Amino acid sequence: MLLRLLRIIWVITRYRLDTLLPLQRLPWWLRLAFLLSPLRVVPVGRRTGGERLRLALESLGPVFVKFGQLLSTRRDLLPEEIADELRRLQDQVPPFPGEEARALVESELRMPLDVAFAHFEPEPLASASIAQVHAARLHSGEDVVVKIIRPAIDRVMRQDMALMYRVAGLLTLLPEARRLRPIEVVRDYEATLFDELDLRKEAANTSQLKRNFNGSPLLYVPAIHWSLTRKRVMVQERIHGIPVADIAALKAQGTDLKRLAERGVEIFFTQVFRDNFFHADMHPGNIFVSREQPQDPQYIAIDCGIVGSLTREDQDYLARNLLAFFHQDYYQVAALHIESGWVGEETRANEFAAAIRTVCEPILEKPLKDISFGQVLLGLFQTARRFNMEVQPQLVLLQKTLLNIEGLGRQLYPDLDLWSTAKPYLERWMQERAGAVGLWESLKRQAPELSRQLPELPSVAHQALSRLEQEHRQRRRQALALSGIQHHLRAGRRGGRRLRLGLLLAALALAWQPLTEWAANQPWPVLAAGLIGLVLLAWQ
Repeated sequence: MLLRLLRIIWVITRYRLDTLLPLQRLPWWLRLAFLLSPLRVVPVGRRTGGERLRLALESLGPVFVKFGQLLSTRRDLLPEEIADELRRLQDQVPPFPGEEARALVESELRMPLDVAFAHFEPEPLASASIAQVHAARLHSGEDVVVKIIRPAIDRVMRQDMALMYRVAGLLTLLPEARRLRPIEVVRDYEATLFDELDLRKEAANTSQLKRNFNGSPLLYVPAIHWSLTRKRVMVQERIHGIPVADIAALKAQGTDLKRLAERGVEIFFTQVFRDNFFHADMHPGNIFVSREQPQDPQYIAIDCGIVGSLTREDQDYLARNLLAFFHQDYYQVAALHIESGWVGEETRANEFAAAIRTVCEPILEKPLKDISFGQVLLGLFQTARRFNMEVQPQLVLLQKTLLNIEGLGRQLYPDLDLWSTAKPYLERWMQERAGAVGLWESLKRQAPELSRQLPELPSVAHQALSRLEQEHRQRRRQALALSGIQHHLRAGRRGGRRLRLGLLLAALALAWQPLTEWAANQPWPVLAAGLIGLVLLAWQ
């Protein structure tokens, strides 16, 4: 741990990451410490702050690289220049030896490798920060790929996560960094990262996505071999598609790139709104195109380690927000943000709408084919900072996926009109959701539960009526008790007044003679004041 900490300090010094801190907003004692720090003797160089941060994360290893990749999606927290630079992070890690891979597979499967596979390729097909992939063949003759978690990666990850939490804790002492919620960001990253260490979760996600698109011409998902899948090993059908970023190969086989780009948009909205289960890591390395039927192209998706889903409420708000954008109804966008709780209730809808209009109007005035969802989202995030918008983690995954899809689509077909492709789908979905079809589908979904509860309705109704009657009797008893207390208090007050009046009269009778002699010698104002005082005493 100490050696790792020293290396991190050395990397911070080498790339002068201290210059990324807003010194003018720090407490005076921290500003003084940085001004007198020996770090200042190390030259900054000509690289930008974002470039230095990217290089530092790359030199610190895969855990920090993936953290930087996650941060690149949080444009609500980072300056644009740094977020753009972090998107360039490459997850390229040297592979571990093939013999070690064989030993890991045998240990997880608890059987010799030649029993599980007819052939196992010792050289990996690909190597990443968390796992690497080897080609293999089953005894049935089927080609598969074997994904293997890196040895001892969990120990390295825990050490790095502990250091990240310490750094995040220190950052919370800085007023400017506190707004970025560093501990929450690290916690979100930790949950995402450690989920990737259990390949059974990825296998389950893959099976669900395959079921959602079973027989679809839009998307093919390779099958999982569950009998050979464990926590640290996953065996999956091998695919032989063309990498989606290989535009030359796609053109060479005559692929309809316009149709391919539009299908990418359709797949995204189908996953989000029809299935409520979307692949949240759709970068070009995880997407291939089938070599069959290039004029009716089909995508192939792998690596379902990160998926997202929305609540029904978030689905509705998101669809209504997007449609409001399509119609340039900014007040509706602002009202939906407030209604959904994404911004504070104290936010004035007209002020928020004006801020959104200022950002979006110049973008939406362009021709549709030149409009970028990415530009709109970035503008919205910058606007949301002013109104303390709380960005939902599931929406961050959605934004990241949408940016990947849009970038991929424009790379395939630069004139892709994402907005006009998405608008009919959303309008149709909203109509189905709110119309008779949506009501019928909702009734069908709830029918089994309603049929189970129907025989219990009489007893449930009887229990509810009994509780209402019991509560009514209890309220009556409480009302009678309160009435009795009030009666006793009134009687006590009347008795007190009679007692005071009697005592006053007795005192006057006993003191009558001295009082008459005293009164004869007093002027009339004194006598009037005394009389008023006696009346008040009697009243009280």
